[in-house]
Parts: sequence; C-alpha cells; structure tokens
Amino acid sequence: QVQLVESGGGLVQAGGSLRLACAASGRTFSPGYMGWFRQAPGKEREFVAVIGWSAGMQHYADSVKGRFTISKDNPKNTVYLQMSSLKPEDTAVYYCAADRGPRGIAVVSTTRYDYWGPGTQVTVSS
Repeated sequence: QVQLVESGGGLVQAGGSLRLACAASGRTFSPGYMGWFRQAPGKEREFVAVIGWSAGMQHYADSVKGRFTISKDNPKNTVYLQMSSLKPEDTAVYYCAADRGPRGIAVVSTTRYDYWGPGTQVTVSS
C-alpha cells in the first residue's frame, strides 16, 4: 500500500512563496505520474501540476503557469511544488496524488489517480 503525506503549507502574504513537498512510502512505488491538485471551499478539486515519474514531463494549469514549478526526487520518492507570486485565489487545500502506472485517463483528471495525501492548507492573505 502506498501512502502520500504532504508538508509545507501555511499562511503567506500575496506575492510570497511556499514550497510544498509530498513524500511517498510503500513497498513498491512506481507511478506513471504524480500530481498536485487543490480544492478551495465550496469548489471542486482542480488540477494544478503534474510530473512524469520517469521522464519528468511537466504540465501545469493555466492559472499557475509561470508561477509554480513541480519537481521530483526519485530516490527520496518525493515530489515538490514551488509556488511563487502567490495570489489570494491560490488559497486552498493542496493534495498530492499518484497513479499506479500508464492508463487511458488524462493526467489532469482526478479519476486517474489511485493514491491521495490528506492535504495541506495554503492560505494567501491580501
């Protein structure tokens, strides 16, 4: 069984930066992709960024492109989300997700992912 745990959330002023981390544990961990999603109060969970575990392909939501960077450390089974130029509308619970391998579901869809972390709160004040 794979477990994901996020860390690094907190309260930051608009324009500031935060770095989230997601550590995976489990006997065999070999995802196809790992992603970050977020959910604001009263809204659906939405895609933020994804990275290919082997080749490192990256894809971002338009709303964060140029401000957020996703990266990974394979030996540590950890994925990061560096968030800069934060805006109040970035306020949400941020979730890490991992799939079990290749499948015919878009990487931006929540239904692709088999494992989810409990989430970490990010609050951006104006």
